[in-house]
Parts: sequence; structure tokens; C-alpha cells
Amino acid sequence: MKILVTGGTGFIGSHTAVELQQQGFEVLIVDDLSNSTAEVADRIGMITGTKPPLHVFDLCDAGKTEDLFIREEGIAAVIHFAAHKSVGESVQQPLKYYRNNLLSTVNLLESMARHGVKHLIFSSSCTVYGQPDELPVTEHTPLKRAESPYGNTKKIMEDIISDTVKTADVAAISLRYFNPTGAHESALIGEAPSGIPDNLVPYITQTAIGARSFLRVFGDDYDTPDGTPIRDYIHVVDLAKAHVVALKRMLDGKCKDRYEVFNLGTGRGYSVMEVIKAFERVSGMNLNYQVVARRPGDIVKIWADPSYANRELGWKAEKGLDDMMGSAWNWEQAGLHLSTLSTDA
Repeated sequence: MKILVTGGTGFIGSHTAVELQQQGFEVLIVDDLSNSTAEVADRIGMITGTKPPLHVFDLCDAGKTEDLFIREEGIAAVIHFAAHKSVGESVQQPLKYYRNNLLSTVNLLESMARHGVKHLIFSSSCTVYGQPDELPVTEHTPLKRAESPYGNTKKIMEDIISDTVKTADVAAISLRYFNPTGAHESALIGEAPSGIPDNLVPYITQTAIGARSFLRVFGDDYDTPDGTPIRDYIHVVDLAKAHVVALKRMLDGKCKDRYEVFNLGTGRGYSVMEVIKAFERVSGMNLNYQVVARRPGDIVKIWADPSYANRELGWKAEKGLDDMMGSAWNWEQAGLHLSTLSTDA
């Protein structure tokens, strides 16, 4: 059964491709390589024994998107990761995010409808909740104004998909992630952002390896126990496995609606300082960090109530914070992405 994975050489996409292949699915990847490299497909092959075909183009190109569906017959489902994803960059360059994230999704849905591809798993985000009034966040928590254009594109993409399934012969599941981190146990794939990382953990590991002169902690005056923001961190392998479970639910006809939403998190929030201390504990290192001004677009605190996903999908996050820090550090030390890493030290 052939599954199209858009953004499949990216962080979450590559780990999901591994899990899909290990569960017997045939994987086809599309990626424009704007935040990844073609070598990732080779590494997926090293882990699984099968290198997935990689088509390199931008899904914002409707003609190339359509050509792919014409050439690749028999696609059973699409898992849609492809999107720009930096909160900070989206604040500075909102039109870049609206153009890329929305247009690529529209093109994808149009080609799916034309070629009878009836199943979509969408990579959404907890950013659609904005700063919630009550915690933990459930699937029924009201969606507030997003704090960043990135978050707003995720909400609009969800709206586009939910409107589309009402009229097209397509069913969809949106998986709202909290904060993915960690790396595959092989240390062959992991989080490798281009430029200065926007996410905390690669910023930590790049500082520890010497690629960054110090770690910036964006604000310590938030309304939290230690003054730093709180997030629900989830291991990327747990997250990848949830995609396979959701896909099987859809393919087996077990969905309760044509459009479903699930929160994917651990149900536990950790502050920035707690994550730093966990890394120091696991690695045995002392990090050089400095508190700087708050970053536009960041919310104060958020964590999930994952009980609905636990119950309906039969899935639960299994790996803890130490597992996340340890695997991320092993990936960083393996150095497989250092040739493309720009440094400030």
C-alpha cells in the first residue's frame, strides 16, 4: 500500500517514513529540501533496508504536484508534513508562510480529489489553540487567535481540510502535535534545522557541541514557577508511531467522522529551565546559557490532555524527557548534519 509523505525528509516526516516502512507500507517522499537534505532518504534506507523514492519539488507548483499523481498510480493515502515551521521567522516574514503553507495544501487536496486519493493525515500543531485559558488542552478547547502567522496557517489549513471533506470524497485526520524532540535510536536521523534553530532542543545540543557560543533563553519573567515558558515535549518516535496508528484507523474504516482531530502529547509540561537541567543531567555537561528578551510569537504555557488519543487510537507516548534528551544528544554527537550546519562560534 503506497503512502505519499510530503516533507518526508524533514524531522517528523523522516521518522514517520521509517515507522511506515517497518509496518509494511510503501513510502513515497516529496520534499523541496528547503530545510533538509536528500541524504535523509539514504539514511531511512539504512534503517529500514529500503530507500524510499524521493521527488524533489515544491508543492506550491500545481503542475508538478499534478504530474506526481499522474506518474505515481495507486497512492492510498497522503501524510502531509510539508510546511515552513519557524514561529520566529513567520512573525518576520508572514507572507512567506501564508503563500507556502496554504497554497501547497490547496494544490495537494485538488490533486488528491482528481485522482481518487481518499485519505489524508495532516500535520497540525498545538499552536492553533493560541494561549488557552485553561490547561490541559483537550480537543474541545476553543481555538483562540494564534500568536504567530505560522500558528495561523495551521489553523487555516485545518479549516481548508475540514471544508474540503464536506464536499470531496476525502476523509482526514488532523494530529495536533505539542513539542516534538529527540531522535531515532540509530542516530541516523534527527532534528537538523538550517541556520540558528528555532526549537529549544537542537539549540541546546548545538550549543553543547560547540556550534553555538551560548544558548539563548527567551525570557525568565513569565507566569510560571521558574519564569520560563512551559511546553509539552514528546519524543519524535512516539509521534511517528501515532501517525501509523491514525493511518490504519482511517484505512480500516474505523473513523467516527470524515474529519477527526487528536492531540498528541504526553500530558506533562516542562519549563525551558527543566529541559536544560534534564540535558545537563543526561549528558554530564554544563550548558552556557544567557537569558535574553522574550521572543515575539511565544506563548506562556501549554500542555495536552492526550486521553482522547489514548482511548480512540490506542496510542500513548512512552518515552520520557531523559529519553528525548539522550537521543537528541546521540544524534548531535553522530555529526551527520554538521557539514550543512552554520555556526556562530
